[in-house]
Amino acid sequence: MDKNRKAPPLSAAVRDNVCAVKKVLAASDILVHEFSTKDGTPCAIIYADGITDKESLGDLVVRPLAQTNAPHARAEVKRTLLFPETRDADDLPAACEEILAGNPALFIDAVPGAVILGTKKISVRAIMEPQTAVTVKGPREGLIEDIKTNMSLIRRRLQTPDLRFDLLTVGRRSRTAVAIVYLQGIADPKIVEAVRQRIRAADIDGVPDSSYIGKFLAKKPYSLFKQVGTTEKPDILCAKMLEGRIAILSDGSPIALTLPYMLSEDFQSSQDYFVSPYRATISRLLRMLAICISLFVPAFYVAAQLFRLRLLPFGLLMTISGGIRSIPLSPSLELFFLLIVLEILIEASVRMPKYVALALSVIGALVLGDTAVKAGLVSSPAIIIVALSGISAYTVPDLTGTLSIIRIAFVVVAGSIGPFGILLLTALLVYYLVTADSYGTPLLAPFSPLIRKDLRDALYKTDIYSLDTRPAVFQGKNQTRLRVRNRKEADNG
Repeated sequence: MDKNRKAPPLSAAVRDNVCAVKKVLAASDILVHEFSTKDGTPCAIIYADGITDKESLGDLVVRPLAQTNAPHARAEVKRTLLFPETRDADDLPAACEEILAGNPALFIDAVPGAVILGTKKISVRAIMEPQTAVTVKGPREGLIEDIKTNMSLIRRRLQTPDLRFDLLTVGRRSRTAVAIVYLQGIADPKIVEAVRQRIRAADIDGVPDSSYIGKFLAKKPYSLFKQVGTTEKPDILCAKMLEGRIAILSDGSPIALTLPYMLSEDFQSSQDYFVSPYRATISRLLRMLAICISLFVPAFYVAAQLFRLRLLPFGLLMTISGGIRSIPLSPSLELFFLLIVLEILIEASVRMPKYVALALSVIGALVLGDTAVKAGLVSSPAIIIVALSGISAYTVPDLTGTLSIIRIAFVVVAGSIGPFGILLLTALLVYYLVTADSYGTPLLAPFSPLIRKDLRDALYKTDIYSLDTRPAVFQGKNQTRLRVRNRKEADNG
């Protein structure tokens, strides 16, 4: 239908409206329930079977109308019904869209238009802790696939009139509900409007998951690093919104998107805020060290073997040399082969049933690894290095996919041109990160550009009294987050 052409209004006759709707919605799960009021006026309710609460429909809609005389206007219909959520539909496309969303349309003879009843009911899974964000301390709740439930989880934590939910519909056929969530007065209105315009411009058949929305929000679709933050926990989502970020919820997806995105977010954990600042700081430094181990140790191992450089202590080099004797593959091919095997095992273990994946991990780690060493195909030091690199990458789960690609690239350049290639690729990687941004926020902030105030919750973790302002990198107008500025003031208060 042409968007510029005005949709024809609904008729005042029940039979005409039912025929018009069934002509558009001819599917067998679109049902029609016809009944009469006390004075015999014909009525009809059209609803989608399976996503409509039939019990509420009968008790709060059909029964009150059957016990009274027919109302003569939609305002009178709403007063007669016992149902709290009602709205009007004046044309056929609007009524059909509501029916497909699970909200039945009520037609009464001699009353023009339709009354939409909010009796949508979809089976959803229980709220539980997400498997990708397990914590020892902290909330156990996680987002689910129902956008209304996710909105309620956010509203429960942010009981402020400044919380805004901008609801949009994306997808010509899926008609997926998408919500832009932000705190008015804290979030940058320019970024909110830019996100709104990008989502509205998304002309696609369907949106099965929030990752589709993330692709439209990314300004560089072929970027090696992600440009949109993600989380499955409402407490983390609310904490990011309180810092000045914007959240995007998509119906049917348990993963919320956040903007602007900074790389330092992935090195933070929700558990950091439930332990002492010293422990949180050590954990973050360990994650950064683990990333360096994951990227550079395999490459330096290859460079040390091929170019005979004293990159390692002499005693350790002698031990490694004894382990790689009679290995048919070159160090670079050996590491490359083991990294590919590691990726295959990870992919297989993720997609196999849980108990089969456990057996596969044991077979891959013990049987295949031990057999390969005894057969002389690979060396023990290479297996240790690949295993250490793979384990270290999973200290930051959101960067695992990107790190796998970069790690293989480092091994390739180390085997080709040695340490100079490692330094060159590192320089290119740093340049790429320094010049990248997410909606005006540098990807490497607060390290580049250096914002000393924001380092309090990035490189290290300070106490709650030091986090009295929001991150300066977002340049929001409302910077005050904590009015009690020091312990002495709190103790004297």
